[in-house]
Amino acid sequence: MKVCIAEKPSVAREIAGILGANARRDGYFEGNGYQVTWTFGHFCTLKEPHEYAPQWKQWSLDLLPMIPPRFSIRLIENEGVKKQFGIIEKLMSEADEVINCGDAGQEGELIQRWVMQKARNKAPVKRLWISSLTEDSIREGFDNLKEQAAFDKLYEAGLSRAIGDWLLGMNATRLYTVKYGQNRSVLSIGRVQTPTLALIVNRQSEIENFKPEPYWELKTLYRETTFSATKGRFATKEEGMKFLEEIKQSEFEITDVTTKKGEELSPRLFDLTALQVECNRKFAFSAEDTLKTVQSLYEKKLTTYPRVDTTYLSDDMYPKASAILRGLAGYEELVKPVLALARIPKSKKVFDNSKVTDHHAIIPTGVRANNISAEERKVYDLITRRFIAVFYPNCKISTTTVLGEAAKVEFKVTGKQILEPGWRVVFEKSANNRNQEEEESDKEQDNILPPFVKGEKGPHEPALNEKWTQPPKYYTEATLLRAMETAGKLVDDDELRDALKENGIGRPSTRAAIIETLFKRNYIRKERKNLYATQTGMELIGTIKEELLKSAELTGLWEKKLRQIEKSEYNPRQFIDELKQMLAEIVANVKSDRGSRITIAEAEKPKQKTPKEKKNAPERKPKVKKEKQETVATATNTQPEAKQERLLCPLCKRGTILKGKSAYGCSSWKSGCTFRLPFEEAGENLNRDELIKILQKA
Repeated sequence: MKVCIAEKPSVAREIAGILGANARRDGYFEGNGYQVTWTFGHFCTLKEPHEYAPQWKQWSLDLLPMIPPRFSIRLIENEGVKKQFGIIEKLMSEADEVINCGDAGQEGELIQRWVMQKARNKAPVKRLWISSLTEDSIREGFDNLKEQAAFDKLYEAGLSRAIGDWLLGMNATRLYTVKYGQNRSVLSIGRVQTPTLALIVNRQSEIENFKPEPYWELKTLYRETTFSATKGRFATKEEGMKFLEEIKQSEFEITDVTTKKGEELSPRLFDLTALQVECNRKFAFSAEDTLKTVQSLYEKKLTTYPRVDTTYLSDDMYPKASAILRGLAGYEELVKPVLALARIPKSKKVFDNSKVTDHHAIIPTGVRANNISAEERKVYDLITRRFIAVFYPNCKISTTTVLGEAAKVEFKVTGKQILEPGWRVVFEKSANNRNQEEEESDKEQDNILPPFVKGEKGPHEPALNEKWTQPPKYYTEATLLRAMETAGKLVDDDELRDALKENGIGRPSTRAAIIETLFKRNYIRKERKNLYATQTGMELIGTIKEELLKSAELTGLWEKKLRQIEKSEYNPRQFIDELKQMLAEIVANVKSDRGSRITIAEAEKPKQKTPKEKKNAPERKPKVKKEKQETVATATNTQPEAKQERLLCPLCKRGTILKGKSAYGCSSWKSGCTFRLPFEEAGENLNRDELIKILQKA
C-alpha cells in the first residue's frame, strides 16, 4: 500500500479523488492501492528548554546560554493533532511506500519530514513536487515523482533555520526579559523580528530628529507649462531673488527641443513580496491578509504556488501559456490579441530557467474563477492582468526635453508622451478602481507637453517658491516588505533588487507573520497605513547593543547562508556553530551591562464607538452565548425549546459544527482543525438532518 501524506484535508481530498482513493476512513482516504492522509499545520516542534534539562525551566541569567547537546522534536500538545498523528503513524507502519505530498517549499518539507521521523517511518519515500493544485498538475506530478533524497538539502536548510531560531529566540528572549523586563512582560527577541523592528525604530528616530531647512526654487510658467531653473535649489532667499529680478524683465525663449523615442517593458510577474506590496498600496491589505487570500486562491486551483521569491517562469511553462490564456474567463477581450498571433511571444524577461529554483512566479492557472470573495477577486485580477500583460508589445513612448532661458538663466522641463500603449491597455479597464493618489502619480510621471519650437519667444510668469527639506516617510507594510527583501537598502531598480534578495531578511512566506508578531508583541502600531514603534519597541532596540541582533544587513548574511545550505554551498553544522559562538558573546556582554529597565507599553485599548456606530455594529455577546447561537444544534425544522446534541466535527471528532458567514466550520479551528464546508458546495440554509447526511459523506 502506498501512503500519501498531504499538508491539509482539502489537498488530501483532491489527491485522493485523482488517485481513485474514494473510500472515506477515519483520518484518511483509501482505494486503488493508495491511502491518502494529512496533517494540518505543524504537528511537531523542537522541544522546550526544560525537556532537555530540568533546570532550564527556571528563567535565570546564570543558566544562559542554553545549548542542548542534540536537538530533538516532540508532538504538539493538541488532542486533534495527537489523534491524527496516531492515524498517520499506523498507516506508515504498514506502508510499502510513502509519498510526501506536503507543501512544496522549505517549511512544508520540514513539517512532513518531522512527522515521518516522529512516526519512525521505515518505508522508502518519494516526493510530489507541484506548483499548482489543478488536476493536470497533480497527475503530472504523480507521473514524475522525485526521490526524497533530492530534497535533503532543502530539509537541512529548514532544520538549520528552526534550530537557529530556537537558539537565538529562547536565549535572547530570556536574557533580555530577566535583565531589562521588570518581571512584568516577556521581551521577545527573534532572529528576523528584531532587525525588522530596528528598521521601523531607526526610521522613526530619523524622522523625529529631522530638522527641516528652507530652500528656494526658481520656476517660470510659459504656455501653461512649468519650467524649473537648472541651477537647482537656492540656499538663501536673497540669492534666488537676485535671479528672479533679472528674468522678470526678459522674455522667455525656447533654446532647444529634444525628443527621444523609447520603450517600456510590461510590469514583471508577481513574487509574493511584490504582490503583498501592490495589495497594500492599492487596497491597504496587510501582508498577512494578502498571503491568506492568495493561499486561498491557490487551494481553489485558481493561481499557482504563492510562497515564491522569483518573478520569472521556467521554460517548460511556455507551451502551457496559450491554454492558460484561453481559460481566463472574463478576460477574453484582453486575451484575444495575444491568441491571434502566429506565435505567442517568449521573452527572456519572462521565461528564464536560471532565475527559477523550486517554483516560478505567481500566475493564474486558467481554471474558471467562480464563487470567490471580493478580496479574492481583487488579488486574482492583479495576478491575471500581470500575466496577460507580459505577452503584449512594449509600450512605445516619446520623451521630450525642452530647454529655455530668460536673461541667460537656463530652464528645463521634461515630459513623456505615449505613442503606442502596448501592454498598458491591459490595465486601462481594470476591475479594481485606481485610487486618486495613483492617478495623480501617473499624471505627474506622464507629464504631457504641448508642442514647442526652438527659437519661439513669449511672456512668462516667474516665481521664487520657498520649500522645506522633508524627512523620510514612515514605513508602511508595503515599504517595510521591500526593506526586508533588500536588507534595509532603498532600491527601485528591479535588477538590483533581484541581486539583493539573496541577503534579504526572512523569507517571502514568513515576512507577513513577522510583521504580525511585532503587532502582537505591542512593539509596533499602525495609524492609517503608517507603522510606528511603541515606547517598548523603541527602548528595546535602544537597549540592544549587539549589532548582530538588530542589523538587517547582518541578519541578511545569515539568510544568505541558509539559502546556500539549500544549494549545498554551505555547511549546516558551520552555520549552527557560528550562531552558538555569537550567542555566547551576546550573553556575556548583556550580563555585564548596567543598562536601565525597559518600559512595558500597555496594549492600546480599542477606540470607543460613537452611538451611531454602535447602532450599526453587531452587538458583542459573551463567547459561550455566541457559540450556542452559531452551533448547528437547533435546525430550522425544530422547536426553539428543544435541546439537541451538537453535531460533532467529522475531522477532529472534538469540536462542534458552527455556521459562519460563508461556510460551516469547526469550533476547534483555533486548535488547528481545518474542517470547512463552503455554502457553495452544501447550501446555506440546511436543516439538521440535511447537514448530518452531508457530514457523514465528508
